[in-house]
Amino acid sequence: MSTRSHSPVSSHATPMEPKQSKPKSVAQRRVYGKRRANAPRAVFDHGSPARDTRSKTQYLDPVESLQAKLAQVAIDDDSTLQQDNYTKPIKTESEQEQELTEIPLGESSPSTIEDTSDTLTPRSSFESFSEQSKLEPKKCETMVEVRICPKNPGILPQAIPDSPAMMPESTSEDREKPSTSSRRRAERKKIPAPRRSSGVVHDSKASDYVSPILNEALSPIAAQGIQKFSSWASRSANMFHVAKLAEGSYGEVYKLHLREEACRPVVSKSKLAKLKSYGDGVFKVVPLRAKSGPGSKKFTTIDEIVSEVKMLKYLDPIPGFARFREIHVVQGRFPESFQNAWDHYKKTKDDCLNPNPSNKRAYPDTQLWAIVEMDDAGCELEKFAWSSIFQIYDIFWGVAMALARAEEYAMFEHRDLHLGNVCIRSTREDGCLDPPTEFDVARQSSCSGFGISSLETTIIDYSLSRADLLLTDDPAGLTEVASSDLDKKQLFDAIGQDEDEIMQRNTYRYMRATLYTGCPIETEKVADIPGIWAEYSPRTNLVWLLFLLQSLFKNRKPEALFVQPQRKALAPCSPNRMTPKPETSKGKDQNMAGSLKERQSKDVQASISRLKQALEGRLKAVLELLDLEHGHEDMCCAADLVAYAMDSRWLSEQDFF
Repeated sequence: MSTRSHSPVSSHATPMEPKQSKPKSVAQRRVYGKRRANAPRAVFDHGSPARDTRSKTQYLDPVESLQAKLAQVAIDDDSTLQQDNYTKPIKTESEQEQELTEIPLGESSPSTIEDTSDTLTPRSSFESFSEQSKLEPKKCETMVEVRICPKNPGILPQAIPDSPAMMPESTSEDREKPSTSSRRRAERKKIPAPRRSSGVVHDSKASDYVSPILNEALSPIAAQGIQKFSSWASRSANMFHVAKLAEGSYGEVYKLHLREEACRPVVSKSKLAKLKSYGDGVFKVVPLRAKSGPGSKKFTTIDEIVSEVKMLKYLDPIPGFARFREIHVVQGRFPESFQNAWDHYKKTKDDCLNPNPSNKRAYPDTQLWAIVEMDDAGCELEKFAWSSIFQIYDIFWGVAMALARAEEYAMFEHRDLHLGNVCIRSTREDGCLDPPTEFDVARQSSCSGFGISSLETTIIDYSLSRADLLLTDDPAGLTEVASSDLDKKQLFDAIGQDEDEIMQRNTYRYMRATLYTGCPIETEKVADIPGIWAEYSPRTNLVWLLFLLQSLFKNRKPEALFVQPQRKALAPCSPNRMTPKPETSKGKDQNMAGSLKERQSKDVQASISRLKQALEGRLKAVLELLDLEHGHEDMCCAADLVAYAMDSRWLSEQDFF
């Protein structure tokens, strides 16, 4: 593994300019580690009408199709508007060539031919066809695009698909008396308007306002525009159970669980299999700041949610980071399923602080919401009770290795890595999160001690994070810095109410001091420097890793001791059987086997005890390495810490790569 040493950011005497994008080699975008499976796509997109992706110039056909249509055109100086299907003897090929050669290409009589660049094709396209036809005189008849002007100015041309270029020639009698039936047929040939989904909000101003978010959507349905919240949720409301998981200053998180039994009677087996393959989805519902009026000075801005979505999509390949599915923009009040989930959370939890979504004073009827759809990463660490050193070891190093990968991949800083932004899930078949038993430890073949607890960690929530995003569409390989100005978030003045919150609030100040001065313990707040949060200072990741490890040790629950159950006698011996019998060879073998198992069990317990002490000693050594005042001088980023652990054989290359 290649590591980079990053010097701390020195103090700044004068305000600095925002960081400029610099060329960056694509070779640095290597992902260490592998994903187990590809992320599923959006759940609610299935069964919904796809948006009409045709542009306003959809009737511009490819060159081959246009040539076929123009081949039917014969230019006549006396031509008038041809609206109907006329009958006239078809001219021979030689007559058509002779007639076409009488009129120079690209020139026409003002009284008979009208420029059609505004209606049929752009001027540049028409001119390109003319130049090409000059080079190919034999095919000039297929490269002319004209439109016949009517003698009667009151008669307008028909719809573009029914233009005269697509009609056969007519006689002079038919030109004077066009039939009524043919006019009706021409009217019926108009292309119908594109289908508009009933679940789409047709508000051009609002759509333009949220267009940067819609541009990040992956599916045509999510990208088509703002959707009605009720219509979006009703697509699969009967198939999924909605539950609220958590909330924060950004918004709220909901989980959708498939109701398999309810789906069986109403969906096919193939569709049910697809829904099951998606697994449980997590939806982060974020109220968006209004452009003007109510809500224009609160909630999340468009730029902030776009920055987070870009990072979600860009960091998706990295093991240990959240899997992105889709981004949606909806409008309106919470649908019944989401409102019921909110009400249940309010009744059963004591940390429900956000206003009720049904409160019209808190949210107007036109409230816009961004819904970020992701894979279910499991349980939040702050809601999990850990007790085993094997669990602490796997959680800490799982997060550290994920940060090291992201540093190498995108110069990433999380900047908000509290216990609520780390999720855990079990890799066992039954999904059990209990500490490993002695049997589980004994059968593990890990040479480093990592992975014994079967816990898998995932880092979530990049709303305060910073990363370099490679612009893959740019051949120069330029990068775009995605970041958020944390000085405007009011994170550094709060104190906290209990020990855990005080430690977290202090960590915010340590992080700011690391960026501003290069020394995390100099927490005295200095004047804000515009643009400094776009700078890359990966030592902030170490500040948060220290907070994580201290929290893991501080909130550790007592570990239950595993006691080998003793076998009880079936019944007491009777008095007439007190006489000892001579021991047979079979009995000797059984006694020897029993004593051997007992010695093996004691050896296993002693080995597990030594391994526990070794793992705990390693983590306490990490606390010393990351100490803010007396820590290791060369520790500048998470990649340095992981490299140190691999050199010390605390981790193996197999654990990381």
